[in-house]
Amino acid sequence: MILFASGISLNMGYAQITSDTAVEVVQKQLEAYNAKNLEAFVAVFHPEAALYNLGSDKPIAKGKAELMEVYGRLFEQSPNLRSDVVSRTVIGSKVMDYEVITGRNNQSEPMYLVAIYEVEAGLIRRCYFVRK
Repeated sequence: MILFASGISLNMGYAQITSDTAVEVVQKQLEAYNAKNLEAFVAVFHPEAALYNLGSDKPIAKGKAELMEVYGRLFEQSPNLRSDVVSRTVIGSKVMDYEVITGRNNQSEPMYLVAIYEVEAGLIRRCYFVRK
């Protein structure tokens, strides 16, 4: 299913999981991120999840232990951390969010990024970030 901002959806019939499931998982991740709830955040990731900056072969974090370490540190250092989704595009098991992140490492300037989530078996398997 392709979900358009207008609310119109087009069912393509070939996705391995439903777009609704992919959106639910990514939304849970976003809510846990904003609450700085590390356990809930990591729970929606596949045990072998990998996060990358788009174009890099080296992951930012790979596996739940590294996710706990990287995001645990970020949450501790960023008491005012928040991500707001400006737009979301869904194609099958892929969810692409354009986000504005504030309070990261106590910086006053917002960070703009696109996050591309690949959902597999109801968990986030890979994520690619495009950052300004």
